[in-house]
Amino acid sequence: MKRLHSIMLAGTGSDVGKSVLAAALCRILVQDGYQPAPFKAQNMALNSYATPEGLEIGRAQAVQAEAAGIPCHTDMNPLLLKPQSDHTSQVVLNGRPIGNRDAYDYFRKEGREELRREVCAAFDRLSQRYHPIVMEGAGSISELNLRDSDLVNMPMARHADADVILVGDIDRGGVFASVYGSIALQTPEDRKRIKGIIINKFRGDLRLFDEGRKMLEDLCGVPVLGVVPYYKDIHIEEEDSVDLAMKSKTAEQGCVNVAVVLLRHLSNFTDFNVLERDSRVHLFYTNNTDDLLKSDIIILPGSKSTLSDLCELRRNGVAQAIVRAHREGATVMGICGGYQMMGMEVCDPLHIEGNMERLPGLGLLPVTTTITAEKTTRQVTFNGGMHGYEIHCGETHPCADAPACPWVMLDDGTSDGYQVSSRCMGTYIHGILDNAECIDRLLEPFAEKLKDSNESFDYHAFKEQQYNLLADHVRQHLNMDLLYKILQNHA
Repeated sequence: MKRLHSIMLAGTGSDVGKSVLAAALCRILVQDGYQPAPFKAQNMALNSYATPEGLEIGRAQAVQAEAAGIPCHTDMNPLLLKPQSDHTSQVVLNGRPIGNRDAYDYFRKEGREELRREVCAAFDRLSQRYHPIVMEGAGSISELNLRDSDLVNMPMARHADADVILVGDIDRGGVFASVYGSIALQTPEDRKRIKGIIINKFRGDLRLFDEGRKMLEDLCGVPVLGVVPYYKDIHIEEEDSVDLAMKSKTAEQGCVNVAVVLLRHLSNFTDFNVLERDSRVHLFYTNNTDDLLKSDIIILPGSKSTLSDLCELRRNGVAQAIVRAHREGATVMGICGGYQMMGMEVCDPLHIEGNMERLPGLGLLPVTTTITAEKTTRQVTFNGGMHGYEIHCGETHPCADAPACPWVMLDDGTSDGYQVSSRCMGTYIHGILDNAECIDRLLEPFAEKLKDSNESFDYHAFKEQQYNLLADHVRQHLNMDLLYKILQNHA
């Protein structure tokens, strides 16, 4: 089989669909007999994932690796920025945090060459093991003020000698200007590297864009590889939580209502993807105290800033509502930062998260947490073969007079979490609810409500089906013959 060049999906802007298209191409290439791997030199996201080696990468590259049928690795996302405020981010290099950076300082030229060497080395290692590499750019490729310090878009494409496919989002409007402008603003060298255009998120009759397609090709001198319709019936894990506030936010009659507390710094919201698909429950996101009081189950999710979010929950009355709801019979479960909040107190003596050294927790679990400088990142197996992963700064221990009551036993002989009863528990394990047995255990107190409901949900089989549906959808609307010609010949 002829070796293919690397391909980069670059964007006219953020949120044009690069990540999902990269996952689609990973699955298509596997179906066609290749061994692809995803790569994004620098990612910015709160939703991260732990590799098998216990290192941290962006969730999107983990999803793309899953679509490619390979284990995820830090070489797929060597540089990860995790925003902590509007101006600062934690910098994770090759899977390990190296400190917090002010955005202005980070994007200045000083020190960028060292980071450039690291991301290029990661790509080189990855390209020795897989081909082709399906690369993803970041944001817009035409940010002229960031061109000299850019690590992830055209400079990375030059290093990889990759063919660049420009992705434009027609749903947001202005696609002609954004596509043409993105190409016109490139240097002559980089302009030649852009070999195709994908118009993404089209709504309506595709024939209505036939003339527009030809006009774009004439205007840009670059072929339009395809016009990919907007879809609603394919479900791929998202990296950003921008749509959470748009999802259902109220309880419903006649089913088990599961409320996920909508934290300001909510992270790893993909923990709840399975529950969203489980027909036995109605899951919604809210910080409305009345809706929390109507819920059967309340889940406190992970947070990038546990103390800040805990302070906000106390200020807006949500903390008191959660305690009251539990007193009146609701189940409360905490995951990661949410688990920390459920305890007696959260302490930050080293000021890892900010100026607050201590806050009382919700007092639902007899545990205390100390925020630590060292981050725990690892994949875990528990209860005889279930899977999840941990990403957290902090150690949580039972109070002096509290008995040891872990929620799960890890397969290495250690334990995780704490359980007061079947209606009150916490855990550090992200992805714990991807395991059907854990959802069944969570829903056990509501057996009477569920007696006529369907069986538990097979999330692994569902995800495989969705990757295949996505591949079929994209394959149907891309000129794959031309794409392969480009990747084989630099056509």
